[in-house]
Amino acid sequence: MSTAREIEEAIRTLPAAERDKLLQHIPALFPEFADDADWERIIQDGRRRPELSRLLDETEEQLRRNPNSLPRVKPADFGE
Repeated sequence: MSTAREIEEAIRTLPAAERDKLLQHIPALFPEFADDADWERIIQDGRRRPELSRLLDETEEQLRRNPNSLPRVKPADFGE
């Protein structure tokens, strides 16, 4: 299969149980998309996290006082 349309058509021909099985495996097939869903779930979670809040507050304060106190992110940090 060479195009997204062909893949879509092939998926539509699957029995419902096989489509459900495929749907459950999509995060493993496309891990780059799973992270977005994980982050969105974390962002939408309303539970309090005092330790995380404290750490973020301290880091923001540190950066406010000295913007160069933490290392800058570089493309190489992401394997590029």
